[in-house]
Amino acid sequence: MHAVPRLARLTLTATACAFALVATGTAVAAPPPDNAKWSQDYIHESDGTTLHADVLRPKNLPDNVRTPVILSIGPYFNHSGQTGPAGPVEDTPYNPAPADGPSDRFYDYINGTHLLDKGYTWVQVDLRGFGGSSGCLDWAGPGEQADVKAAVEWAASQPWSTGKVGMYGKSYDAVTGLIGIVQQPKGLAAVVSQEPVYDLYRYLYMNRTRYLNSLATPALYDAIAGTPGPANDQLAYNFNSINDTARPGCPVFNWADQQNSDHSAAYWKPRDLISGLHGKKTPWFLTQGLLENNTKPDGAVDAFNAESGPKRAWFGMWDHVRGNDTDATGRLAMGRKGWFDETMRFYDQYLKGVKPSVQDPPIVVETNDGKWRPEMSWPPRDAFDSTAALKPGSYSDDGQNNGSGDGGTPPYGLGIWTFSPKFDHEVRLSGTPRVTVNTDGASGDNLYVDVYDVGPDNKATLFSRGAYLLQGPGTVSFDLYDQDWVFPAGHRIGVLVTGGQAEWWNQPPTGDQVTVHFASLTLPYLACKRTQTTQGDPSIRLEDYMKNAPFDVDPATIAANTSGSFPIPAALADCGKSVVAKKCVDRRKFSFRIHQPKHGRITRVTAYVNGKRKAVKRGHRVKRFTLKRLPKGVFTVRIVARSNKGQRTVSVRRYRGCKKSRPHTKVHKPHRRKHR
Repeated sequence: MHAVPRLARLTLTATACAFALVATGTAVAAPPPDNAKWSQDYIHESDGTTLHADVLRPKNLPDNVRTPVILSIGPYFNHSGQTGPAGPVEDTPYNPAPADGPSDRFYDYINGTHLLDKGYTWVQVDLRGFGGSSGCLDWAGPGEQADVKAAVEWAASQPWSTGKVGMYGKSYDAVTGLIGIVQQPKGLAAVVSQEPVYDLYRYLYMNRTRYLNSLATPALYDAIAGTPGPANDQLAYNFNSINDTARPGCPVFNWADQQNSDHSAAYWKPRDLISGLHGKKTPWFLTQGLLENNTKPDGAVDAFNAESGPKRAWFGMWDHVRGNDTDATGRLAMGRKGWFDETMRFYDQYLKGVKPSVQDPPIVVETNDGKWRPEMSWPPRDAFDSTAALKPGSYSDDGQNNGSGDGGTPPYGLGIWTFSPKFDHEVRLSGTPRVTVNTDGASGDNLYVDVYDVGPDNKATLFSRGAYLLQGPGTVSFDLYDQDWVFPAGHRIGVLVTGGQAEWWNQPPTGDQVTVHFASLTLPYLACKRTQTTQGDPSIRLEDYMKNAPFDVDPATIAANTSGSFPIPAALADCGKSVVAKKCVDRRKFSFRIHQPKHGRITRVTAYVNGKRKAVKRGHRVKRFTLKRLPKGVFTVRIVARSNKGQRTVSVRRYRGCKKSRPHTKVHKPHRRKHR
C-alpha cells in the first residue's frame, strides 16, 4: 500500500479540543538567538525511522569544544508551526513560508537561562511522524520510546558533546522526559518535566470513563503529525514529513487504537510509564499542578515515588503552565520566583558536577491558602490514612450533575451526600484519596465521587474527584486525584456519590437508578503542624478557582447528611523539624542496619510486615536490609536475623507517621547438647 500524503490526512481531523497536550503560547519557526549557531541533522534508527534534529550551539564556541547537552523531543517543533492548519490559529499559527530558524517553543528557556552562554548545547528533536521526522506517531508507545532513546544517545555521542545529556519539556515533551527515565539511554544525566502525563491511558480515560477530550485529542495529534514543513525547507525535511510507510493509514489506525477504554489492553500497557519508573535513579525535577484541567494529577504520587533517584519537585495550585510563565502584567502563573536559576542549578549539578551555590528545598508545595512550604518527600512522611463510612442511598445516572462552578453550570450536588462534623482545629490532607463503593449498578452505569471542602458559609469547593464505569453489581475501589489541602477550623468535608460530572467526563448516561449499599472514603491526613514556609505567592489559577468553583449547599442537606461517625483527625502535633528530617520513617522505603555479632556472622535476614513475610535477604555477611512500598497508617515490622552459629535475633518495631516505638529485641542462642 502507498503512504497517505500528509496534506490528504488533514481531512481526517476533528475540531481541535480545548484539552490537548499542546502549549498555550505560539510556537513557530524563528531566527535563532543572537548567541547561537543553528544547524540541522538527522538521526537514523534501526527500524528505518529518520528523526530530524535542530541544534543550537554557542556562537562563539569552536566546534571542537565539548559541552553538555539539554535536549527536548516531542511533536511541537515543526518549522511551519506547532499544530498546523487544523489547529487553533490564534494560538499556534501555521506558516508554510521558508523557515529561517528552528521552532521557538523553548526560546523562553534558552534565553531566560542564558544556557548557551553558560556552555550548554540545545537540541530539539521531532518525534516520528512529526515535523521533519519520518514514520508513524504512536502516542508515546514503543516507537516513540525508541525515538527518545535514539535521540539521547545520538546527542551524547556527538563530537561537540561531553556525553552528558539533560532532558527538558512541558506536557508532551515532558512525557518524553519520563520515557527517557524509563528507557535509560546512555548519557542521560537529568530530566526536567513540567506537567506530564504518567500513563497515557489516563489522559483519555479514568476507569473506562471517557474524558471530554477522548475523541478530539487523538484526531488533533493526527493533524499535528500531518502538517507539512515549509515549502523551501531542506529536501530531506519535507521528504521525511510525507514518509509514513511504516504504517500506511497511520492516522485512522492511531485514532482507532486510542478508542479502546480497557486499561489492560495490549495497546495501553507499554504506555503506562508509572510501572517503568520503578527503581530508576535518574535525577528528576517535576512540576505538577493540583488544579490541572489538562494533564491532571492522576498518578502523580505513584509516579513520583516509583522513581528512586535524586528528585526535586514543585507541587501546587496551578494548571497547564510552565515554571516561568507570566500573565500580561508579568505576574508569575505558578507564583514562585526562580524557575530559570533553580533548574540551571539542577542541570549544573548533574551535567557538569558543579555543587549548587544555593540549597533549594527538594520539594516545595503550594496549598489552597496560597502558602508555600518545603518538604523532604511528597506525600510527607507523617501522612496517615483515615477511613470514613459513607451514607447509602441511590442516585440517578442521568448525566445532569456538575462537579463545580469551574467550567460547570448548575445543577450541582445531585446524588448521595455525606458530611463530616465541623473541624474545631486545622486539618491537613496530603496524598491520594481512595474510595470503595458497593452498588447494584448494571454494566455501563456511571459512578462519580466528588470530595469537597465545605466552609462555614455552606459553600462547597471541589478538591478531588474520580470516575468509574461500572461493569455490573458489586464492589469497586479506585483512587481519586492526588491533592494537598488545608482545612481551617470551622470547615468540614463533604463527599458526593453521583451519576454525573458533565464538565469533566463525556461518558453517556444510562438513565438507570443506581443503589449504593455501602461505601467508604480513605483520606490521607497529616499528623504534624506546618510552620515553615518558603518563597512563593498564590498562583493565578488558585485565585480564579477559589472564586468560581464553590457553590452553595442547602444547610438542611448538610444537617440531614452529617455523619457523627465520620472520623476527625486529632489536632496537628508540634513535631518540630522531625517532620522533614531524613531520619523520619518513609512508609514506602527505609533501611535497617544489621549489627554483626561478636562471634559468627549474620547470613540471613527475614522481614515480616503486619505478620506477613515481606522479603528475605541472604549473603555472606548481610549489612543492610531495605524494605519498599510499606503500608500507610500504623504497621509493625518484625526482623529476624540468623547467624551461621545458629544464633537468632528478633527485633520488633511499630511505626506510625514519623514516630516509632523502641525496638523489642530478643536474642535466641542455640541449644547446646551436653556431652555425657
